[in-house]
Amino acid sequence: MALPDVKQELTAARLDANAVPESGAWLAAARADAVARVQSMGLPTKRDEYWKYTDPTTLTSAQAPEAAVFEASDEAPLYDTIDRLRVVFVDGVFDAEASDDLTLEGVTIERLSDAGRADIHWAKDLYGVLETKGQIPVERPLAALNTALATDGLLIHVTGTPTKPISMIYRHKDASSDAVLHHVVKVEAGASVTILENGPAAARFNKCMEIDVADTGAFHHIRAQGRDHERRAVTHMFGRLGTESVFKSFTLTANGVLTRNEVVLELTGDDAQAHVAGAALGDGAFHHDDTVFITHDAVNCESRQVFKKVLRNGAVGVFQGKILVQPDAQKTDGYQISQSLLLDDDSQFLAKPELEIYADDVACSHGSTSGAIDEDALFYLRSRGVPKGRAEDLLVLSFLAEAIDEIEDADIAADILGRLEAWLERRRG
Repeated sequence: MALPDVKQELTAARLDANAVPESGAWLAAARADAVARVQSMGLPTKRDEYWKYTDPTTLTSAQAPEAAVFEASDEAPLYDTIDRLRVVFVDGVFDAEASDDLTLEGVTIERLSDAGRADIHWAKDLYGVLETKGQIPVERPLAALNTALATDGLLIHVTGTPTKPISMIYRHKDASSDAVLHHVVKVEAGASVTILENGPAAARFNKCMEIDVADTGAFHHIRAQGRDHERRAVTHMFGRLGTESVFKSFTLTANGVLTRNEVVLELTGDDAQAHVAGAALGDGAFHHDDTVFITHDAVNCESRQVFKKVLRNGAVGVFQGKILVQPDAQKTDGYQISQSLLLDDDSQFLAKPELEIYADDVACSHGSTSGAIDEDALFYLRSRGVPKGRAEDLLVLSFLAEAIDEIEDADIAADILGRLEAWLERRRG
């Protein structure tokens, strides 16, 4: 079926505005396939089913809208007290001087721009492969666009258990920057890795991460998106999980005029675990969209989706989450919860939770709620001498606790909780 004229024009304009980077044989082939996918699907518009709650216009336009650069604050950088391997990107460009040496025991780290010049590379079996598989049954053209146009990224091959996490730091310095990064993570059997991400990245940011976790492997991921309020971002995570493997991801979002985070996971090995969680705080011109699709295709697997959003002054939160249980995925345990706390009458939360189950021995549940602060709980705290503003903050932090509990590292969880408390205090002040 031919694409509507509006999609053809939109897609052609975006591809014409961004040249496909030159690459070696393996990467050039993947990019060519991705361009074909983009042209076949067309870039999204608000008329598309999975974009009806979020207007993608500023994500698909040929030129990125400008976003003011946030001035430095007195707050210490996130993860600053953690011994980590730092990899810094400034407006989507690798900063060698600000980064650590990429050598780390138990893992090999290469830049996409370097490895992509070769004719063959291990990433050939993953780059664009999981993204392509993730296009069914829901098309994700901005992910295919990323595969075609990504200028850099990290190729991470994990063969053991590194002594410290890998920290990707995204800095924004150019008000008109338009960054496209693509990361690939391959976790071998029995290996494990922790990936940390933080920073605003660019005025407009399109990021894709493909993760292959082999049998008994483990992938832990903690991400913070914030600071620059006018930034726009669309991110994608595509994961494939083997037998007895673990995938855990948590995202904290504060500020940002538009953020869309997509997670697409397939549990292909028995006894695998996949936990995806997020906490978002929005004030004013803030639109935050979590779109998650988890497919159970093996026996006795567990998945959890836990998303909490706190919204006020007209902020908008979106959650679209699906659990698909294939016929042979018996003994599946699937849990999904999406909740919003609306601090005024101007904000809104739009949710579309879904279960599609073809097996008969499963325990799956989903729930979605939206409401205001509990007046009885607020009265209880105030009656014991807690000022109203502080009492409201305590109730907000309590509301977010279930999502933060998904963070396995207690020190990072405590740090994030402290930053959330500081964010609330600043808004109250």
